[in-house]
Amino acid sequence: MVWSLLVSLVFFSPAEEETRRPICAGSDGESIGNCPFSQRLFMILWLKGVVFNVTTVDLKRKPADLQNLAPGTHPPFITYNGEVKTDVNKIEEFLEDVLCPPKYIKLGARHPESNTAGMDIFAKFSAYIKNSKPDANEALERGLLKTLQKLDEYLRSPLPDEIDHNSIEDVKVSTRKFLDGDQMTLADCNLLPKLHIVKVVAKKYRGFDIPKEMTAIWKYLNIAYTREEFTNTCPSEKEIEIAYGDVAKRLVK
Repeated sequence: MVWSLLVSLVFFSPAEEETRRPICAGSDGESIGNCPFSQRLFMILWLKGVVFNVTTVDLKRKPADLQNLAPGTHPPFITYNGEVKTDVNKIEEFLEDVLCPPKYIKLGARHPESNTAGMDIFAKFSAYIKNSKPDANEALERGLLKTLQKLDEYLRSPLPDEIDHNSIEDVKVSTRKFLDGDQMTLADCNLLPKLHIVKVVAKKYRGFDIPKEMTAIWKYLNIAYTREEFTNTCPSEKEIEIAYGDVAKRLVK
């Protein structure tokens, strides 16, 4: 089968979504801006080894061709054979279906639980970072910690295929690198960009660190920081901090 794929990934800040003030490019108008949804797709294409074009656009000076291409929609989006796709979950499904074996690897997780691990962390983080009431801060922080603890426990717990039922040794701690094994999957492409934002923004605006005791999470992040699929698709920490500058609320009595 002969086909071509043209991908346009336009970066915006999900933290600004409610006020509809997208940040597509970085603060310089050109570099990669803060958007875990765009990075998610970027990582998928990188992992599959696809040759693609990434376009960052400063929506403060949005070009007319972008508005004509996907009017009334929020980036990221892809174009394929003249058709525009804008829903991130559907784009992911589309890429997994079209970029398939034998030429491209499958990235779906083998264990369903890997797809939902850490899924509520970003929502808890958003509530925490947007709160301006000191009296509510402690409870919101506990909520975030609870979701992080659940992720740490999942990463620490052996997957079924790590357990040899014929062995007399009891495997208590997983040795895997990522959510679903030793290779990145769609689950990691979804979670890692968000988890990185949580680490950077919570530290900057709340002085909050992911506890060092959560060794499985730190192992997970540190391995991701050695992988080009993550580091080469990730905005700088400065861009992430800038994106949340107006979103992270100061605690005011």
